[in-house]
Amino acid sequence: MTKDTDKTLTLAAPCHFGLESVLKREIQNAGFLVDSVEDGRVAFRAKPEDIAKANICLRTAERILLVVGAFEARTFDELFEGVRALPLESFLPKNAKFWVAKASSVRSALFSPSDIQRIVKKAMAERLGRVYGLNWLPEDGASYPFRVSIRKDRVTIALDTTGDALHKRGYRVSPVIAPISETLAASLILLTPWKRGRILVDPFCGSGTIPIEAAMIAANIAPGLRRRFLSESWEGLLPRGAFAREREAAAAAILTNADSDIQGYDLDERAVRFSRDNARAAGVEGMIHFQRRDVRELSHPKKYGFILTNPPYGERIEEREHLPALYASLGEAYRRLDAWSLYVITSYEDAEKAIGAKATKNRKIYNGMLKTYFYEYQGPRPPKRGF
Repeated sequence: MTKDTDKTLTLAAPCHFGLESVLKREIQNAGFLVDSVEDGRVAFRAKPEDIAKANICLRTAERILLVVGAFEARTFDELFEGVRALPLESFLPKNAKFWVAKASSVRSALFSPSDIQRIVKKAMAERLGRVYGLNWLPEDGASYPFRVSIRKDRVTIALDTTGDALHKRGYRVSPVIAPISETLAASLILLTPWKRGRILVDPFCGSGTIPIEAAMIAANIAPGLRRRFLSESWEGLLPRGAFAREREAAAAAILTNADSDIQGYDLDERAVRFSRDNARAAGVEGMIHFQRRDVRELSHPKKYGFILTNPPYGERIEEREHLPALYASLGEAYRRLDAWSLYVITSYEDAEKAIGAKATKNRKIYNGMLKTYFYEYQGPRPPKRGF
């Protein structure tokens, strides 16, 4: 295994479809040079130690992949030879435990995920066995899961440096059913003009994900600070102590006295209790006010606030008949507020009609396989001073 901690790597970060621009901006703000942007993925240049920084600090990426190589393949023979030609020994030690965790294919001649996984694994084993002079690979060392993506016959082989997906921040100790993911919540917040010190209310807070992610942004708490990553067990690829140094830097950057007016409401008392538990685990309990409250009771004395919420979609048949009244109540509450903005993510197709107004902007976002819409009702900007 070649140990070169000074070389430039290509990292790829998958994200929710429709939110590539948010991730691209976040990657650039972190100081990385963006290489390319595709549907659901942004590639960028980085040093080996930046694997730690990207995993710990990026809020909107689903995981961080280390691109090992890319080539064209339209047949399984071409796939096998392409993989076998890659310098896998530069990434994997002789005792590495390696496998193809996932294979995907879009508009390509090769389309069977199971066959792709099998061929790629076989080619990898043959390459490593030949390079290391082994007839049998022990695979009793650290774990190195690979991901294979084929798009228009272009094969990309990448190592997963993350392990459990990045939406698993480690603070969701008390989840409720079908919550919005942490990465999606952070992406939605970053799509709005909301920033530290301004009012943010989620009247359907569920397990508290949107308010918690907003508080973490306000306090500059790195999303991956409280969890571990798969690549921490790797030797040679990353400089020794890279994750420890990045955690120290992230901890030092936290704003302990960040100004905040963040609130989360829900009709379910249990959800409110769970939200408080999760906020406590995230270290932002003191920054958020959670309360059992109906959306019809939503009020605030100040101007220029934000409602950012993920209301019920009506996925269960028995809920659908209540959706028009629910969204109408949200619209009425919004109109009572003075100079506020409203941001709603939902798959409910009659949301605008029920809210009672056409959105300023409407963005299509895929929440997993579910197509949703992010309706933006943009209020007036506050004056630069004294708002």
